[in-house]
Amino acid sequence: MLKVKLEASDDLDPQETAEWIEALDEIVDEVGPDRASYLLERLMERAANFGVHVPLRWNTPYMNTISPEDEAPYPGDRVIERRIKSLVRWNAVAMVVHANKADANIGGHLATYASLATLLEVGQNHFFHGSHGSEPGDLVYYQGHASPGPYARAFLEGRLSEEHLANFRHELREHPGLSSYPHPWLMPEFWQFPTVSMGLGPIAAIYQARFMRYLENRGIIAKTPRKVWAFLGDGECDEPESLGALTLASREKLDNLIFVVNCNLQRLDGPVRGNGSIIQELEAAFRGAGWNVIKCIWGSGWDELFARDASGLLLKRMHECVDGEYQSFRAHDGAYVRKEFFGKYPELLKLVEHMSDDEIWALKRGGHDPVKVYNAYKRAAEHTGQPTVILAKTVKGYGLGETAQGRMTAHQQKKLNEDDLMKIRKIFSIPVSDEVVHNVGFFKPPEDSPEMQYLRERIKAMGGPLPARKVKKIEITAPPLEIFHDAIGGSRGREASTTAAFVSVLKALMKNPELGKLIVPIVPDEARTFGMESLFREYGIYASQGQRYKPVDANILLYYKEAQNGQVLEEGITEAGSMASCLAAGTAYANYGVPMIPFFIYYSMFGFQRVGDLIWAFADSRGKGFLMGGTAGRTTLLGEGLQHQDGHSPLTATTVPTCAIYDPAYAYELAVVVQDGIRRMYQEMENRFYYLTVYNENYVQPPMPEGEGVREGILRGIYKYRPAQNGPAKVQLFGSGSILNEALRAQQILAEKYEIPSDVWSVTSYNELRREGLAVERWNRLHPTETPRLPYIASLMANEPGPIVASSDYMKAIPDQLAPWLGSRLHSLGTDGFGRSENRQYLRHFFEISGEAIAQTALAALAREGAIDAQLADAAVAELGFDREAKDPSRA
Repeated sequence: MLKVKLEASDDLDPQETAEWIEALDEIVDEVGPDRASYLLERLMERAANFGVHVPLRWNTPYMNTISPEDEAPYPGDRVIERRIKSLVRWNAVAMVVHANKADANIGGHLATYASLATLLEVGQNHFFHGSHGSEPGDLVYYQGHASPGPYARAFLEGRLSEEHLANFRHELREHPGLSSYPHPWLMPEFWQFPTVSMGLGPIAAIYQARFMRYLENRGIIAKTPRKVWAFLGDGECDEPESLGALTLASREKLDNLIFVVNCNLQRLDGPVRGNGSIIQELEAAFRGAGWNVIKCIWGSGWDELFARDASGLLLKRMHECVDGEYQSFRAHDGAYVRKEFFGKYPELLKLVEHMSDDEIWALKRGGHDPVKVYNAYKRAAEHTGQPTVILAKTVKGYGLGETAQGRMTAHQQKKLNEDDLMKIRKIFSIPVSDEVVHNVGFFKPPEDSPEMQYLRERIKAMGGPLPARKVKKIEITAPPLEIFHDAIGGSRGREASTTAAFVSVLKALMKNPELGKLIVPIVPDEARTFGMESLFREYGIYASQGQRYKPVDANILLYYKEAQNGQVLEEGITEAGSMASCLAAGTAYANYGVPMIPFFIYYSMFGFQRVGDLIWAFADSRGKGFLMGGTAGRTTLLGEGLQHQDGHSPLTATTVPTCAIYDPAYAYELAVVVQDGIRRMYQEMENRFYYLTVYNENYVQPPMPEGEGVREGILRGIYKYRPAQNGPAKVQLFGSGSILNEALRAQQILAEKYEIPSDVWSVTSYNELRREGLAVERWNRLHPTETPRLPYIASLMANEPGPIVASSDYMKAIPDQLAPWLGSRLHSLGTDGFGRSENRQYLRHFFEISGEAIAQTALAALAREGAIDAQLADAAVAELGFDREAKDPSRA
């Protein structure tokens, strides 16, 4: 074992210290490190009893965790594997350079895969299973900027053609192209996960591994040997999402999870920790969070130097160097390393005096040594009881020569000149002609070559290639609408919120014999806020270790029940973690072959704006399910104020192409949308998901009207809820969500006070109406010789007289989406501005969306059209309680 020389300047009794160290050495030599670790732990406990301060150390020496004597032999043919890896390297480089030669500045990244190649190839050949027998294979989150590497390997495997590679980042050309990064939406049979929005891969991988255990513990899938591998960069670890959920993984004992941090010491602009050591920093973070940490820092060439260095100076020098220096070493040459690294101490210069500069330059970092990487992976895959992180030291731009290797500009490098390519050909012994180099061509060996035969053997042994996304046929039938009889029948005179209606709908689904077990309720520590505590007792909160305590409310019916097979994912105060669970559940149909149906309910204000990037990744992943914006509305959520009152989430949601947005006013509307959503997403397998707002305001929930077209209108986005009662309508009132009730009040005010009849329409989705309108406009634009079609909203309102006043509890931009087809008839009311701590009456008056405000707007619009006397409308301003000089609420 390596004996590290310790500083003794503060040692009061060096002889005693030496004896203790010698005793420890004997224990390690005679009975092994496990026994030594046990004894040290007991000594620390004893010291604590005496009040002795024990210094906490979360770092091990700056060397490999696995010593050479503990390494297993490499199982593969290293010569052939290196040739295959070199070909992948070449084609990855050629792909990016070729794309930028044909289309200047189209982009792409060379340096990330150059540093990652060995880490990925060892995994592909020996660890990443495309399948486990008849069961699905491993889940691998590839580092996004390294996408050229997996593409280049898939080319050798025969899964991608030369035309694919030639059209990297050319997705809209005549021939098949490749997306810039991992995008399941764009390449649904290839990529499993979107990862290039940095930080999302790590948190998604953690919750994916936890969801795998959730499925196992609930008996949805059998116990599986599958692993979740996540590759991330050391600079990526600065993203809060990357490290924010580490303790969940250790708390849940997720030994099916392996992080591989590609520590090439560089982020996008320069060193990750130029003045420090990112590997030591990350080790402390992961070890402190309870992870098993494996450091893979130095290649095999360093082993002999460590063995010969009895003084410990080599390790001391390694600790002295900061990452900025390590970056500089690999940007120069062997002579520079000899002078700047070894040259600090004469003893170290003597240690390498037998080595030439080229031999010093050939000393690899651990992430570029297949033996070191294989043993790190093997140790990680066999470890139990903890998640594992492998901190693998690499060089950004490895092998790309002076242009990119270790340079500050490595990440932005997307072009190489012909001399650079010639050097790469030489370094990696690529068997291509000068002409191929000149034309930046691709190379694939003959099918009967040793490389291709070996590649096929390894793919077969691993159960198929990765990355690959395989979606089994899902056979599921949406339940009939009748199972939601409580919602359809109304509240029978009782007042209830749409949130309570949602809980009723959710319970009906969970009780359904066909679908019940597939429902995944997800909530970020607000279940009681949303009235969902009844689910605790009946279905249980998922806890991988069960409930190991007696809850304080055990004596009441709806006590806090945790269970290993619990169905509710109560995630704690983390919208990001909850969305990551929703991402895992909403893509389970593809990753596990089971159509799990997530319902993620959260404070609407803390939804899209807080985890919008994860929601975008959910769409990219072709995720299915329901996002429920609870305590919705800027005036419906009374009392809470500026930070909580949501006036814009439906508008933010419109940015996501696959998100269908509904703002139901009544329970039956909610039930209709959920039932049809399950049909479209899981029965018809449409790639869409839903955002539904639910409110905490209690009012009587009416039964579903029996009129023809109500269901169709709910789904299309609008239907007439209450026609004018005293003659033909002169004005049309649109209301959505809880503000539909204010439109009904306005109808009454107009009728009783001003004798003006009006129709009231329930607008369940401005967004769906807009999308249909845009689709019709596009059709008309592309068919100029045919009779133009009319958007649904335009045809619906064509024969309805008068101005239209559209009100909602959200910004005016929500109803304004219909302006292209309603023109000057449309008058939008909304809640632009900051919220206030008040009750609903005052909030709605302040934001001018109350029944009185709707009526006043209708009168003003009618006056402008000459339909009523302008003096009547003018008098109504004061009569209905408005101050002409009051400050605009959008600016107040």
